[in-house]
Amino acid sequence: MKHRYLPMTESDQKAMLETIGVKAVEELFSDIPESVRFKGEYKIKPAKSETALMKELTLMAQKNADLRTNTSFLGAGVYDHYMPVIVDHVLSRSEFYTAYTPYQPEISQGELQAIFEFQTMICELTGMDVANSSMYDGGTALAEAAMLSAGNTRRKKVLISSSVHPESKEVVKSYAKGQYIEVIEIPHKDGVTDLDALNDMIGEDIAAVIVQYPNFFGRVEPLKELEEIIHAHKSMFVVSSNPLSLGALTPPGKFGADIVAGDAQPFGIPTAFGGPHCGYFAVTSKLMRKVPGRLVGQTVDDQGRRGFVLTLQAREQHIRRDKATSNICSNQALNALAASVAMTALGKKGVKEMAVSNMQKAHYAKTKFKENGFEIAFEGPFFNEFVIKLNKPVKEVNKQLLEKGIIGGFDLGRDFADLKNHMLVAVTELRTKEEIDTFVKEMGDYHA
Repeated sequence: MKHRYLPMTESDQKAMLETIGVKAVEELFSDIPESVRFKGEYKIKPAKSETALMKELTLMAQKNADLRTNTSFLGAGVYDHYMPVIVDHVLSRSEFYTAYTPYQPEISQGELQAIFEFQTMICELTGMDVANSSMYDGGTALAEAAMLSAGNTRRKKVLISSSVHPESKEVVKSYAKGQYIEVIEIPHKDGVTDLDALNDMIGEDIAAVIVQYPNFFGRVEPLKELEEIIHAHKSMFVVSSNPLSLGALTPPGKFGADIVAGDAQPFGIPTAFGGPHCGYFAVTSKLMRKVPGRLVGQTVDDQGRRGFVLTLQAREQHIRRDKATSNICSNQALNALAASVAMTALGKKGVKEMAVSNMQKAHYAKTKFKENGFEIAFEGPFFNEFVIKLNKPVKEVNKQLLEKGIIGGFDLGRDFADLKNHMLVAVTELRTKEEIDTFVKEMGDYHA
């Protein structure tokens, strides 16, 4: 077996203690009063050898319903997409996976160029002017967009569509609480933001209106109509978007969005129990200096050779706290690299083909469900997710599906009281006709 870890021997320990001038490990805790020290035994298993431990962990891992042995129709923000094999090959290069942060441009050109390429491709996809060098994930990126809007407009209210991802909404509300910003939800109608409700709720005190495109139900929001309402009140137009969908859909930037944020997970980042991910954040040029995180720029050296540098770092560790745009500290450079490599490998044509394939296969699945008597909750344009109504709890249906090697869709009743017994089904380009037909067949008589 190839051992991953080297044990610390007694002689190693003795040498370290001598180096720091301490006779025993116990002396390192001398500042902690005896009365508060824990002197019992932890209720954990005894230590095992690395070989035995790896065997035990492997057996535990095999209990998981992974995507190699199961067919997944679960999306809701994390998707099973094709990953070009070159992604892992590039990520495994030590100069990338051991890099922390590119503060010294003279030795970080590779890392800086990778981030610059990520920024460039995000701008091309979203139709925006400037993108930063990644954020933690889609939820935190959206929350940062809300905070930027409030700071830029000096208004203390934000409207967010109820059709935005439930977890992203919660992150936005958590951020807003610390800034004393009020977050108000706009109801949805037929699975998209209710424009009449928005007209009634918006006013001169609204900093931003946040929508998702495609939204959490998979529906394509009417960005043109939304933009007209939002900008009429000088509020900021914030769009959370699945970047893969923008290979086929008109980008938010073409509809006048002020900020476009989202998660780059569809490009080269595995599902991996929901993380880690890579958020992206793109804005119009007038908001460039208010972007959270940092920007990588292209320049030339004293010999005229192309080079890359960190051109903007408006973070707390670099400038005065009250002037910082964010407390985001480290970006997701490795995951941003994965997304960059995946997008590069696919190319402009490949990204479009992949997006269109998602739409075609999802539409095929929807048609098959309708033919088998299932009610589609929301009719209208959608990307690769749609909602079906069942006659029993989704949790029970998913349990039975899992026994057949199928990971079912998301239980919308968990987050939406009015959508009890409704399943959000995701169909990506990896799903075959046979898998879709089998899924519909196994759903059997669960239709409402």
